[in-house]
Amino acid sequence: MTTEQNGFSAETLYQFERITDNQLSPDGKHVIYSVERIERKTEKKYQDLWVVSADGESAPRRFTYGDWVDTAPRWSPDGHTIAFLSNRKDGKQPQLYLLPFHGGEARLLAELKGNISSFAWSPDGGSLVYGFRKADADVLERQEDKQKQELGVVVRHIKRGFYKANGVGYLPQEKNHIWRINVASGETMQLTDGDYDEQDPVWSPDGTTILFISNRSDDPDMNPDAVELYTVPADGGEMTLLPTNHVGTKFLHDFSPDGNWISYVGRRHRLSPWQNSSLYLVPAGGGIARNVTVAADLDIANRTGGDVAGATPLTTPVWSPDSSTIYFQISRFGDQPLMALNVASETFSTVVGECIVGRFNFDAAHTRLAYFCGQTYDPGNIWVQHLDSGANIQLTRLNNWLADAPLGTVTEQWIKSADGTAIQGWIMTPPDFDPAHSYPTIIDIHGGPQTQLGNWFMHQYNYLAAHGYVIAYCNPRGSQGYGEAFAGAIFGRWSTVDYDDLTAWFDTVAALPYVAADRMGVMGGSYGGYMTVTVIGRTDRFKAAIAQRMVSNSLSMYGGSDMNWYWNHLIGNGNPWEDFEKHWHDSPMSGVGNINTPTLIMHSEDDYRTRPEQSEQVYVALRSRGVPTELLLFPSETHELSRTGRTDRRVARLEHMLHWFDRYLKEPVEGASDG
Repeated sequence: MTTEQNGFSAETLYQFERITDNQLSPDGKHVIYSVERIERKTEKKYQDLWVVSADGESAPRRFTYGDWVDTAPRWSPDGHTIAFLSNRKDGKQPQLYLLPFHGGEARLLAELKGNISSFAWSPDGGSLVYGFRKADADVLERQEDKQKQELGVVVRHIKRGFYKANGVGYLPQEKNHIWRINVASGETMQLTDGDYDEQDPVWSPDGTTILFISNRSDDPDMNPDAVELYTVPADGGEMTLLPTNHVGTKFLHDFSPDGNWISYVGRRHRLSPWQNSSLYLVPAGGGIARNVTVAADLDIANRTGGDVAGATPLTTPVWSPDSSTIYFQISRFGDQPLMALNVASETFSTVVGECIVGRFNFDAAHTRLAYFCGQTYDPGNIWVQHLDSGANIQLTRLNNWLADAPLGTVTEQWIKSADGTAIQGWIMTPPDFDPAHSYPTIIDIHGGPQTQLGNWFMHQYNYLAAHGYVIAYCNPRGSQGYGEAFAGAIFGRWSTVDYDDLTAWFDTVAALPYVAADRMGVMGGSYGGYMTVTVIGRTDRFKAAIAQRMVSNSLSMYGGSDMNWYWNHLIGNGNPWEDFEKHWHDSPMSGVGNINTPTLIMHSEDDYRTRPEQSEQVYVALRSRGVPTELLLFPSETHELSRTGRTDRRVARLEHMLHWFDRYLKEPVEGASDG
């Protein structure tokens, strides 16, 4: 059956609308949200603001119009005005705008040349505080000089440790600082300055102080977790370090409404990315920081993988008006529930469960909660909960066409690994599944490794299932969502117990009565690409493989990736010149001479996380050995191609995947060409 015949083609990606932000009004009556749409002719993505009544009794209405990007809407404290970011002036530079909720034109607050990272209303509604990085001088020169613009960059003079980033490219020279703008006059005031970045400003309840984070170590690039809390007077003045006993990184900070406490998220130790992100409380004037989630082994994170909605925003933990309760998201067992902490008793309760909770917020009185919710068969919509009754109402119905689409059916399955460790996985069977039939099967290995797959819509899986495949996926050790020990089990030993867990999963799937064990394929991206090449270097049980944006050589990852030297602390090895044998032992390239499995390799040319050379090494090795292999390179795409890349390239990626698996899992191997 062809793509067109079964009703679920790769090109259905063009039909999806994606909620990128949502905010409940202070009076609890409306939710304003931004929706991304795709214009197929130009391949451009635009965002519009929409409004829906929080009672669920009326249809959403479009609030802004135009082929530009309107996003990050924020209500003024009185609920009369919306502040938002938009590139409507020139189609490029996002600027701050104000728009009356009850009618009127959007007003540009100030014309800024640079990047606005975040902003927040003052408690009295008279100002906005925002993070802003000015454009570099040479960038502005090229913008104003056509000849210089055509000639481009002459040279990059690099003097810092971290100098590039996936999705950004080479980093600018200017730093991010804290600014304030008067909403009536548009007058701006710079509150911080200097050679360090200051990020994520928030107001104190009385509006006199701005709280933010900054790394003021001698060399922040070589000590990236040395992030501390600082304050600065809202009217300008000297910044002050908030002293704590906690040396780990800090983020997602806020004041309690009574002004007595500051909450933030952080890790206990530096340079340990496998640790849980925990919730801390510290007195507003500084002092002993208390980790209130460590005993419960909770990870405050948005770790769940999806390929339509992108990563859900991780909301700063929210205090109740009486400062007695804090609300926050966690990643747990394939879900991303919203939890509540009773501060006095340090006990937890689930507010929204069985859901991938994204952005959430409350009305001023905390009688209603609005939240983004993604589920297995729904990329995500906005819901509201009445806190007195616990009743949940769905407010939006984006992508409702999926109700009539031929989707796979997902069932959860727990298994035991070789040493008895419990591993959670899922099986997706094709539409019109017949348990008496024998199906070719694809196993997907997630990236990270500190992420999780779970109960969220995956277009890629449904696309392959619609073409007659069983799809199987699990969370081996190294994944988040199962406790810190589970996530840290592979630190310093990638492809050990995680490989054992995957092998147990392979065996379980192969034994299913409807799985054709002799027609199984394996695929994965990033860490999943690393494990895919590792797997086919150790076993010939799979008839085809697809490795995407892979890590293949731990030695060349050091310095080549945008993670730079921090790569050592992700994989858990020493410096390459001191730990050469360990790096090579942990590299899939060390086993490439054993690979016989036909392998399709994919990489994005502008991937700064895992550089294309990681895939090219494997491709050249397999070609030289005569193993059937092909290489797909996607121009102008980053590590995020499969989630947020240009849609025609995402379509091409899926169609090549299907063709490759069809060739080796559905057609006789003897007649297959190596391309």
